[in-house]
Amino acid sequence: MELRQLQYFVKVAKKEHVTQAAEELHVAQSAVSRQIHQLEEELGVALFVQKGRNLQLTSVGKLFLSRLEEILSELERAVIEVKEFLDPEAGEIRIGFPHSLGIYLLPTVVASFRRTHPNVKFRLRQGTYNSLIRDLMKGEIDLAFISPFPEKHEYVSGHLLLEEELYAIVPQGHNLAENGTIRLEQLKEDSFVMFSEEYSLRSIVLEACEKAGFAPQIGFEGEETDTIRGLVAAGMGVSLLPEMALTEISQLQPAKVRVVEPQVTRSIGLIQRTGEKLPLVAEGFQSFLLHFFQETEKTMPST
Repeated sequence: MELRQLQYFVKVAKKEHVTQAAEELHVAQSAVSRQIHQLEEELGVALFVQKGRNLQLTSVGKLFLSRLEEILSELERAVIEVKEFLDPEAGEIRIGFPHSLGIYLLPTVVASFRRTHPNVKFRLRQGTYNSLIRDLMKGEIDLAFISPFPEKHEYVSGHLLLEEELYAIVPQGHNLAENGTIRLEQLKEDSFVMFSEEYSLRSIVLEACEKAGFAPQIGFEGEETDTIRGLVAAGMGVSLLPEMALTEISQLQPAKVRVVEPQVTRSIGLIQRTGEKLPLVAEGFQSFLLHFFQETEKTMPST
């Protein structure tokens, strides 16, 4: 069994088509077909069945794929670690982040790091709270920015970086738009533009409203801070957003008002797999981040 056979198998399984797989692999279709056939003969099972013009994995093919992806992921990681050992300044950092941190925080820290480490590459993956932890546990990323920071978790651990304030946002013509501060209960009669259920910011807003003595009326839902901000600016309701999500200026701009009762914040942290040594390049980036937030927290948008 050769590595090339396994790589061809994975590509065909993903594309469900030999010709398309061959095109992406930049090899002849016959070469791919031959390697798949040899692999099936060696294993003594059929990995694919024909369905129309496409190929579909058999049950045993699906099982083989799931195990093989783990093996190839570890092999890729081993190759990266060897390269990093030889030249840690030219490695790759695999890091996950939620959308709300991709607007300001992530570009800021990556740009700052690359000023002194210009040859380091970044592989970025955006996700929700649960998907980032899942990707970290599966070994698909090495580090993740996450919010809220999980104080206790069986499989991941890390460092709290900062606490960030959430502001109320209302349409420009709203009767509270010119206020310097408000109590959250003053929005209880308004319709809320809320994040979808898989986003941690939704639970933060719901908990804040509960503390203020009301359950918000949800009129619209969205999955990105830009969408939430745009809907509020267009008069579709009110919401709460982290301050970093409000740094960008756009044509549709809501009014931003500080909430003083209760004050609403979220924790932001950096996590990794518990008990596992980071690749050298990721370890260097982690150290940089801890120093960065210790030294420059006062320059970041925060409470």
